[in-house]
Amino acid sequence: MTKRDLVIRISEETGLVQQQVLDIIQKTLDVMSTTLAKGEKVELRNFGIFEIRIRKARTGRNPNHPGTDVPIPERAVVRFKAGKEMREAVSRLDTSKLTLSSPPDKGEDDEDGEAPAASASPGSG
Repeated sequence: MTKRDLVIRISEETGLVQQQVLDIIQKTLDVMSTTLAKGEKVELRNFGIFEIRIRKARTGRNPNHPGTDVPIPERAVVRFKAGKEMREAVSRLDTSKLTLSSPPDKGEDDEDGEAPAASASPGSG
């Protein structure tokens, strides 16, 4: 689902003009991005929590020169932890009928098994 799909669906369900819905969604995303950029968490009850985590510095490998070590500095990443209702709804899915666009990165999980959310700049999507 894209932001456009979300706008159309909410507009149809509420009767609001699509531009009004788009403005509200965009303002919501802007406020969330600004809040996260300040290092604060965004908690949406029954949906989930977006928070900043620090990924430790580590040594990586240059794929073009595998013998060369590349230092990767520590950095801040956005992490999403699903709320109870979302976790329960997702756990009821019939996984045999799902097709994922790409498998999750095994190296990207944090210490409690939750993968960090994809980073997005304000206005993207």
